[in-house]
Amino acid sequence: MKKIKLYNKIAKVGTDVFDRTRYEVGEAAEAPDAIMVRSAALHDLAFNPELKAISRCGAGVNNIPIPRCTEAGIVVFNTPGANANGVKELAVAALLLASRDIVEGINWTASLAGAEDVAKAVEKGKSQFAGNEIAGKTLGVIGLGAIGGLVANAAVALGMTVVGCDPYLSVNGAWALSRHVNRAASYEDIYKQADYITLHVPATDSTRNMINKETLSLMRDGVRIINLSRADIVNADDMREAIASGKVKKYITDFPTEKTIGTDGIVTIPHLGASTAESEDNCAVMAAHELVEFLELGNIKNSVNFPNVSLPAGLDHRICVMHKNIPAVLSKLTTALSDMGINIENLASGSKGDVAYTIIEIGCEAPAAALEKFGLISEVIRVIVI
Repeated sequence: MKKIKLYNKIAKVGTDVFDRTRYEVGEAAEAPDAIMVRSAALHDLAFNPELKAISRCGAGVNNIPIPRCTEAGIVVFNTPGANANGVKELAVAALLLASRDIVEGINWTASLAGAEDVAKAVEKGKSQFAGNEIAGKTLGVIGLGAIGGLVANAAVALGMTVVGCDPYLSVNGAWALSRHVNRAASYEDIYKQADYITLHVPATDSTRNMINKETLSLMRDGVRIINLSRADIVNADDMREAIASGKVKKYITDFPTEKTIGTDGIVTIPHLGASTAESEDNCAVMAAHELVEFLELGNIKNSVNFPNVSLPAGLDHRICVMHKNIPAVLSKLTTALSDMGINIENLASGSKGDVAYTIIEIGCEAPAAALEKFGLISEVIRVIVI
């Protein structure tokens, strides 16, 4: 029986994907074959030898030690697009929060509790919260993936002029974009022309602090910035300075920090991007299906550290090999089997950066001697038999 250990509360509709006659699923599962996690930090977790996969119910994987997982041959999955609609809807709300002093107005209205003539006080004081409409304004979208693409299309529908930039835009992502989304050649082009900028990029070495004093200086005075991606994409000190000077009119972020809360001009949302019942359900279901597909067939889809490789269900015996992405490894694997008279019925292989993954389907149970030969190949990271 395979074991799935749960970290955080995982939606039941997701855990119900597992056939309980073949899977033990729960927070108490010991020596698990796989982990399902939302936001719990796993960086200090000691991996048990049986652990083969970690599936993150969400897109971001900052809470998972990716390099260590790769070294151990543990496949890390995420669920791109499963929570995209929930984040898109919050982004639309953030556009309005950036345009109108809604939060400030609500807080001010609450201070009128006990006043004798609230209606009169409201009419007298409401002008201090006047804002702008978003229709006709230019929105720059940085990152046009599952979420950014939906935000761009929604902004077009709301009457905004939309320019987007994504150096890694996929073919499917491009097809999903409205024809009214204009292409920016670079992020700098967006900085120079946008009234609003919304960020939809992962936190990587190349994106951390991408919004800083230098990039802010390229933007229009009074620009409004939305960050529903990760806190460290924006340099908080530089943002506070830009807010104080009036360079940035409003900053809306879904990632409050000590430096952003309680600052005039900054609206901090308590990480609500994917906090909808629908998003949590969608992420849990996708994460569970990814684990079932991998544990039962060896197929990989939506991995952040190994390539997507799959074979349709066929024979009952598969050898799945994580290995370094260098020449001649495949020939070493196939030679080891042919030397033992074992025919390869089907094979699929792919690479991602420095690592590769190969599924070998054979017509018999994998002999221990063959697996021993695989283990002697220096480039092999891990071998999993299905």
